[in-house]
Amino acid sequence: MGATHREDSNRMTRREAIGVIGGAAAATAAMTMLPGAARAVAQARNIGSKTKTLMWVASVTPCDKNLKFDAGAFRDMLAWFQHNGADGIVVLGTTGEFPSFSTAERKVITETALKNKMGMNFLVNPGTSNFPETLELARHAADHGADGLLVIPPFYYKNPPLEGLTRYYSALFDEVHIPINLYHIPRTSGVAISTELLKSLMHYPNLAGIKDSDGNMQEYQDFVANFPELNMRTGTSGKLEYALDHGMGAILMDGNLYCREAADVFAAFHAGTDYHAPLAKMRATEALMRAGGVGSYGPLKYAMSLRMGTPQTYQRPPFADVTEAQKAAIQAGLEKIKAGEIA
Repeated sequence: MGATHREDSNRMTRREAIGVIGGAAAATAAMTMLPGAARAVAQARNIGSKTKTLMWVASVTPCDKNLKFDAGAFRDMLAWFQHNGADGIVVLGTTGEFPSFSTAERKVITETALKNKMGMNFLVNPGTSNFPETLELARHAADHGADGLLVIPPFYYKNPPLEGLTRYYSALFDEVHIPINLYHIPRTSGVAISTELLKSLMHYPNLAGIKDSDGNMQEYQDFVANFPELNMRTGTSGKLEYALDHGMGAILMDGNLYCREAADVFAAFHAGTDYHAPLAKMRATEALMRAGGVGSYGPLKYAMSLRMGTPQTYQRPPFADVTEAQKAAIQAGLEKIKAGEIA
């Protein structure tokens, strides 16, 4: 009886998902038929924040020695980010190791984050390689107070057609009405967010923007030029000048360890002063720490524990633990930062 009930529930979930996806194309077609005035109302943007030029930290997800999510350590991190000037947090992005956590764990992590917003703006990545779980996690984030979503495309099948991606995202937009951002990280996901895809979704008023974590500057410039009304956030510090100079924000992995340095760049920008000096300091700080391998999650979490003055947290496989040589390099780098020895 119990097994039969579970099978029926699973069939309902599949039918609902298929129905949602099937209805997306019709909704898209209907939107294009709106008269001009109605379409203008429908296209009023909801970007999920009062201004675009904010600094979101692409937060790590801390685990204890047994590789279980450490809620207490996460709360401490969020408080540290807030204290050091972060405007917002991205929960369960790439730096947050989202594919390494189960759906149930991702809900716990999301709830922990959204109970500790402390005035910051929170984006949650609900993306998976299948639509039903993506929708489930998106609804969960919306129900628990997320300011918006950052949704990676379905990432198992590489280079899917535009029509398929449009139907996938349209189905999500039809069901979830908080601001939704698309996640462009093709070197990892194998699925690019294109200008054509964004154009096919522009009739949704809660299309808020993207995170561009690719290294192609010309591509980023094209995104900004084609979609000035969206928040075309850079996901790399190398494009930060262009983003700020064109009124766009940033989601930075570097914000974990260099939160204050990154926040100082945005503070200077908002104050109308020269932000290039604090940006140069941030980049010099990053360069000083590269010997410790802090671009990888084990060394990054170790370095964060030292800078925050909290116990070490850990990363899940397939990422490796910080080595003793990396620990020594990280400790030496942090001592130079503390002493103000920044080139």
